Amino acid sequence: MNKEFFRNYRRVKKNVWTGRIDGQDPDSLRWHQTIEVIDLEDNLEDLKFKNAVCFIGFSSDEGIERNKGNVGAAEGPNSIRREMCNFPKTREDVTLYDAGNIFCIDEDLEGAQKALSTAVSKIIALGMFPIVLGGGHEVAFGTYNGILDVVSRYQKKPKIGIINFDAHFDMRPYEEQTSSGTMFLQIANQCKERELDFSYFVLGIQKYGNTRSLFKTADKFGAQYILARDINDYKELEVKNKLNMFIEENDHIYVTVCTDVFSSAYAPGVSAPQPFGIHPKSGRELIRHIAGTGKTVSFDIAEVSPRYDSGNITSKLAAILIFEIIDNLGRFSLKIEEK
Repeated sequence: MNKEFFRNYRRVKKNVWTGRIDGQDPDSLRWHQTIEVIDLEDNLEDLKFKNAVCFIGFSSDEGIERNKGNVGAAEGPNSIRREMCNFPKTREDVTLYDAGNIFCIDEDLEGAQKALSTAVSKIIALGMFPIVLGGGHEVAFGTYNGILDVVSRYQKKPKIGIINFDAHFDMRPYEEQTSSGTMFLQIANQCKERELDFSYFVLGIQKYGNTRSLFKTADKFGAQYILARDINDYKELEVKNKLNMFIEENDHIYVTVCTDVFSSAYAPGVSAPQPFGIHPKSGRELIRHIAGTGKTVSFDIAEVSPRYDSGNITSKLAAILIFEIIDNLGRFSLKIEEK
């Protein structure tokens, strides 16, 4: 593992997972009763992980601060964990693990992203499905590169499709520095350098939240997108048909959610609230659909900021979306075959 990983990684304490106990029989169990804490610094290769989901937190506000947004998402991972504790264990075939958190140290965002990439790569290589708890949306650069690291071991030209639920393209220029608004342009340029397909689909784009230059950049790199207003107009079948074509074109699907895609009535605790964001019902249905395709290899959710949250409603929304991913997931691991 790289030096950034050891510097930025911390194991989580089991007492983070506490909650209500109705009983010890299998039908009464809740997540906090069954989840196991692991340390990614340990030798885990000999363990057998089957139908396993592993949480990893990304405690960073640095990208949001650089992007001049409302900071506070560094507290998101543990806030989301608290809301997940009392979920019922609905799938007997699924085992839950928590691998702890990646922290951004001394404003070194790039080091934190590299550490996250290492963590995601190891989780996938162990045969688990990683769910990353943000943190700013700069989490996406680390998650994507963790996926790429693993699939590149057995595919020369991996086709990784990114489905992003977001009000923004996050394809801003980054000549001066990267931020929570640059990740997907970074990935696009990285793909160009490595002669890989850049496959990017954004759901929930706001016209008032993106300049003409950003729309042109998205078009230049072949990004597909659907406006929030079109999702809110209940064009569910049309959206799913477009998603299905996108998913079919790719070998692996990475799903990333910026919670500012949702209406601020349901997600007030975000970096950039959206009064006309999409309804959670639409987001939930689309996420369930994508999870059930059997191609999803990783999921992250970003920009939950507890300091701006009312009644933990945004953390609860994030937790429920994670529940839906796990409850509908049709694929938990990649079969790693070395070249």
